[in-house]
Amino acid sequence: MKTSFNKKHLGLAVACALVLGFASGAARAQTPEQSRAGLADRALVTSTSGSVWRNGFGECWTSSGPAPLPGAECNPRPVAQYVAPAPTVAPYVAPVVVAAVVPLPIYDKVILDANVLFDFDKSVLRPAGRDTLDSFVNSIQGMNSRTITAIGHADRIGTDGYNQTLSESRVATVKDYLVSKGIESTWVQSSGQGEMAPTTAAGTCTGAGSASTIACLQPDRHVFIEMSGSRLRQ
Repeated sequence: MKTSFNKKHLGLAVACALVLGFASGAARAQTPEQSRAGLADRALVTSTSGSVWRNGFGECWTSSGPAPLPGAECNPRPVAQYVAPAPTVAPYVAPVVVAAVVPLPIYDKVILDANVLFDFDKSVLRPAGRDTLDSFVNSIQGMNSRTITAIGHADRIGTDGYNQTLSESRVATVKDYLVSKGIESTWVQSSGQGEMAPTTAAGTCTGAGSASTIACLQPDRHVFIEMSGSRLRQ
């Protein structure tokens, strides 16, 4: 009788275990919606010390079997992880380049000339003639022209051929002096006109080689130089 009782109790225990296992599996097989629907009827099973009782799977045990409850220690709320915001990158703005306004150069037209006098029957420069040429060389600095016109003259005393040669000798003297001051030889266009283009008026300075006539004809014994072009306005 005792043996039969023990077997009967053993069978009941096995049956209860199978039922509880099946219920536990069924509870685990429920969908999240089904689980949430029955949460209101469940309560955690605790021990006399107040701790939640758990089964062999580590699941909290409720009045209806193992299942988590909202807000309970068996179902802690997930802690949201901090996600740093993406850095804000300012859009690239190309620098504005303002072109400098360069004023156009302004040139002035310039005509420069000088008159170098010579002694009677001479082609040697006077000290005053050198000063005149030095001043001329300084005044043409910055000119864009590269042509200087130099014309030699003689008075009417003497033969035409002699006076022609004398005028050419005088203009050659002037050209050589300009070159010695840094003027390119190719810039100077020189020629002699002898007595053909006198400065004095006809009928003046009468007489045949007198001192007074020679002095009167002084303006005819000269070399005229000229340079025309343009120069940047200062």
